[in-house]
Amino acid sequence: MKKLCIIAIVCIGLLSSCNDTTSLPVVPDGYTINWNAAADSSTTSLITNFWNPTAQYFNDATSGSNFQYWPQAHSLDVLVDAYLRTNDTKYKTYFDQWYTGVQVGNGGSFINYFYDDMEWNALALLRTYGATKDDKFKTAALTVWTDIQTGWNTNGGGGISWNKGSLMSKNACSNGPACILAARLFQQFGDTVNKAWALKIYDWEKSTLFDPSTGAVNDNLNAATGVISNYVATYNTGTFIGSAVELYNITKDKSYLNDAIKAANYTIDELTSNRILNTEGTGDLALFKGIFIRYFTVLIQSPGLDSATKDRFVLFLKYNANELWYSGTNKHFVTFTSDWTTAPNFLSETELNAQLSGCMLIESAALLDKAGEFK
Repeated sequence: MKKLCIIAIVCIGLLSSCNDTTSLPVVPDGYTINWNAAADSSTTSLITNFWNPTAQYFNDATSGSNFQYWPQAHSLDVLVDAYLRTNDTKYKTYFDQWYTGVQVGNGGSFINYFYDDMEWNALALLRTYGATKDDKFKTAALTVWTDIQTGWNTNGGGGISWNKGSLMSKNACSNGPACILAARLFQQFGDTVNKAWALKIYDWEKSTLFDPSTGAVNDNLNAATGVISNYVATYNTGTFIGSAVELYNITKDKSYLNDAIKAANYTIDELTSNRILNTEGTGDLALFKGIFIRYFTVLIQSPGLDSATKDRFVLFLKYNANELWYSGTNKHFVTFTSDWTTAPNFLSETELNAQLSGCMLIESAALLDKAGEFK
């Protein structure tokens, strides 16, 4: 696919520090970032450099046509972000193509071996339905959700398994997104069975993997041995935050919001270097912090959040966005790597998952800026 040169509008600004956040990256005095233009550029780059118009899915690299199922969900999510932000139908035109191509790439349907991967895609399908009211996206989301429910078993006291062959592996990544999905299905369509699912999944994850003293969300329980992995990743804290916010929306019980704040504070304090989200790795790991940003943004937008906490969280997100746009973006191609402090030198250094995380951060920055949160 021909790689087009994307000209980004590079306007960088300064903000004063706030609370426990260090000063923002040193940038030329008097400049500001046009976040809407930055989001247009980064999401257009995603399409230009990764969309496969023949197979109708996103390639996992800038060369070749390899298909991976779970990043397709986050690619669609970014397109929905851009469509909702701009109301530009150029983004919407990809939705139907994605719907066809991803099913073909996945073997003819959205059903998959990994429960977490299905959850990501069901969430993206549900968001697309919300943006378009096209029933096929709703039907697909509900079909996938029915299959996801088969992952619940009593091993380890409950929880949805990581995949269909590892029924003893109970992971944050297969329970946080499932809770968000069930809660959103209830809020959109009113089926109380889905509310019960959301509460059940959340209660299991909180009691098993969440550390209320620190806000950490541990990665998994091996139900066969009883051992809990103490590995903590941003996408696990992110989806736990998303789950808690959804249940706060449903119940108005402030304890859920307090759980979300604890997990967010843990991430800011423990999963960063110089207040920038850590570089967790390449491949699958390159998508993790973009997922955190998505649900951290949902928390920021919660009307129940107190103003001081909200201001601190907004500044943290803006700090990361400033750093990515000023230091971590190849301005010729508008591409990113998993390190938000260093720009890639060549197009080939960028992979789909890293581009998606960067796009999610820039789209979130544009969303919050449009809402008047960037002051």
